[in-house]
Amino acid sequence: MSEAPRPFRLSLAGYAICMAGICWREGLRFLNQRGRFLSALVRPLVWLFIFAAGFRSVLGVSIIPPYDTYVLYEVYVTPGLVAMIQLFNGLQSSLSMVYDREVGAMRILLVSPYPRWFLLVSKLVAGICVSLLQVYAFLAVAWFWEVELPPIGYLAVVPALLLSGLMLGAMGLLMSSVFRQMENFASVMNFVIFPMFFASSALYPLWRVQESSLVLWWICTFNPFTYAVELIRFALYGQFNPLAALVVAGCALVFLAASILAYDPSAGVMARRGGPEDAK
Repeated sequence: MSEAPRPFRLSLAGYAICMAGICWREGLRFLNQRGRFLSALVRPLVWLFIFAAGFRSVLGVSIIPPYDTYVLYEVYVTPGLVAMIQLFNGLQSSLSMVYDREVGAMRILLVSPYPRWFLLVSKLVAGICVSLLQVYAFLAVAWFWEVELPPIGYLAVVPALLLSGLMLGAMGLLMSSVFRQMENFASVMNFVIFPMFFASSALYPLWRVQESSLVLWWICTFNPFTYAVELIRFALYGQFNPLAALVVAGCALVFLAASILAYDPSAGVMARRGGPEDAK
């Protein structure tokens, strides 16, 4: 009698090669799309160079943690603009996921032997790596605009960027599972990005929002993007905000679990569409 075939097992090296390939492909796509890189810098730089200069005399910032003294308005908005870069990058990466799921490489990977949760996490890791390049390019330009941060902050902010990038990328990934076409997803992005950005502490302290509107203050308080901004703000000054870290980590886990469930062919959104073949 012939021996039964051994079950196929994926090695750790295979997982590493798969993740490296996805990250490498995302990096090449980013380098080849120069317009994407320029647009990622233009948005925050417009706020830094134009809006911050105009609002400097209007929106003064009092001494609030993590600042030890009064700071210029452009210094205050820098962490929020860093988070905005990650927000746009996370949703743009998810937009490419919609395309890849239809006709791209992800369509093939989703039917490969690798678990879907691993493929989705690899896609998130690739997006986070790209966002790190964008963030440090922005901080380099901001430094010439006299937005000088403590030297330790440029390293201490890396864990905060990884965690916030994971949360925002997982949120975008969850959104991408709902839409079948790129046009629908692109149109909804604006209804998510701008409310999250403006209803947060990215542009103004929450105590000023509370003085103006208690309802808006509650909205900002329940906005996960607010805690991503504060996590980055404290990290840029070598400090740790435990509440922000806890909220961002919790939201990241919820969004990631929901995304994995939504892309599961036996349950979730993909099951109702009959798998990736019908997601057109």
